[in-house]
Amino acid sequence: MSKKQNKLITKEILNNAIKGAFLKFDPRFMVKNPVMFMVEVGSILTLILSIFPTLFNGNSDERIYNILITFILFIILFFANFAESIAEGRGKAQAATLRQSKKDSKARHIKSDGSEEMLNSSELKIGDIVLVKAGELIPNDGEIIEGTASVDESAITGESAPVMREAGGDFSSVTGGTTVLTDFLKIKILVGAGESFLDKMINLVEGAARQKTPNEIALNTLLIVLSLSFLMVVVSLYPFMQFLGVSLPISWLVALLVCLIPTTIGGLLSAIGIAGMDRVTRFNVIALSGKAVESCGDVDTMILDKTGTITFGNRLANEFYEVQGISKEEMIKACVLSSLKDETPEGKSIVALAQKMGYELEGNDIKEFIEFSAQNRMSGVDLQDNTKIRKGAFDAIRAYISEMNGKIPSDLETKVMEISNLGGTPLVVCKNEKILGVIYLKDTVKPGLKERFDELRKMGIKTLMCTGDNPLTAATIAKEAGLDGFIAECKPEDKIKAIKKEQAQGKIVAMTGDGTNDAPVLTQADVGIAMNSGTQAAKEAANMIDLDSNPTKILEVVEIGKGLLITRGSLTTFSMTNDIAKYL
Repeated sequence: MSKKQNKLITKEILNNAIKGAFLKFDPRFMVKNPVMFMVEVGSILTLILSIFPTLFNGNSDERIYNILITFILFIILFFANFAESIAEGRGKAQAATLRQSKKDSKARHIKSDGSEEMLNSSELKIGDIVLVKAGELIPNDGEIIEGTASVDESAITGESAPVMREAGGDFSSVTGGTTVLTDFLKIKILVGAGESFLDKMINLVEGAARQKTPNEIALNTLLIVLSLSFLMVVVSLYPFMQFLGVSLPISWLVALLVCLIPTTIGGLLSAIGIAGMDRVTRFNVIALSGKAVESCGDVDTMILDKTGTITFGNRLANEFYEVQGISKEEMIKACVLSSLKDETPEGKSIVALAQKMGYELEGNDIKEFIEFSAQNRMSGVDLQDNTKIRKGAFDAIRAYISEMNGKIPSDLETKVMEISNLGGTPLVVCKNEKILGVIYLKDTVKPGLKERFDELRKMGIKTLMCTGDNPLTAATIAKEAGLDGFIAECKPEDKIKAIKKEQAQGKIVAMTGDGTNDAPVLTQADVGIAMNSGTQAAKEAANMIDLDSNPTKILEVVEIGKGLLITRGSLTTFSMTNDIAKYL
């Protein structure tokens, strides 16, 4: 845990925090905290009296006493401001991570004469052509003009499954910061400096601001009332004592005011937050803010990202569907043979599903394994008897069968559409020129979520899922996971709008996510929970990190938050009673 903390509090953050602590002495900032503002006003008065001890009919012998009072009050103010500056420094790290990913990006720029030169992504202009090879980062947003490749977009979206990108059609757009996994791509840059997807994310992160919880607002109001009440008491005491012929040093009145105002609440609130942060670590959650833990006690709405949060993000085999005229056994055996040497999660899941259904094959007849290629979008095996078994995307297998003068079964497209409508991925299987059926690949919902969401519902917490999927797919996943609702075809801006809509109704919103595109919404939410399996930007945007990547971990955190609220309420009651007793 200490290693993690060391990463969160860097030397740069400490230096900025010290500078920020002094800047926060500005009365325009201090007035937002009534207790500390009173302390600052008192420190200014005692500082003046330290310089001019005879002011207000004072005694020059009290200079040392006044200096000590001023020093103590200054130390109290400095450390209060320093702690707040540290917290702010942690929060600002999110935009720095996004900027760093842009800063380190390099590009192979293709000149007009066909030669290559290496440039920083910031030097690229609209219309430039770049070449990106396997294993390299795409330098900026653009459109593919040549090539087909598998692209890892997990650094941006948080989704683990690579996606296919190719020239022409609906899959030609690429995002800067993603990685080409296979083959190569020639990309035409479509955006200028400061206009890329990452730049938009940075602007959204910096534009989002956390709001105070209703409890914080109520407590702030109480502190203002109490502080003003005791201020009037102390101010009226001076002329009253003068009338009685008793001379009271101003420094004594300042000390009396500091004693009377509810410093117990202000002094112990940080301790409560730290205790909450320590308690959540028992549940494998890192809390970067004590206020975040307290806010969990008031959460009304929880918004979750789908991929990596509700689902695993890996497409796994769920069912085998044979076409007319093909037996289930023939279909499954072909699926197993094509996947025995397939090391992808999809391939392994096909073999596992077949074994679960009682099919065991050793693959002694396999002559050659054909690996997946981004060019043909198929994989499979060639057997000793020259039988060719292939599995792949519907369009790819259809083109493959057409080249071999095979026939497309009449019910194939219907089965493919049914799987797509359910939110799954159809994987078509063929043997030579004959199509055997379709494998239903499904993004699996994490086990136990439905029961835990039921518990959240009983606690009065509404659960919503945000996803870029179509409404039909979103509805299927939401129903299986037991969610209260969903927002389909959702972009980062839509997520922020959804959070602000809930907050405008006075609700406390918790958001979970794992992708860079979730960073702005994690910042906007009252409680931002990032999955440990997610991107670094998401973790730094959030104020809590779940090391187990379990979105329902908020159950335990909510219980701790409610406990902290009870503790804070007890301290508030004690402090008020204590101050009233002193006043009487």
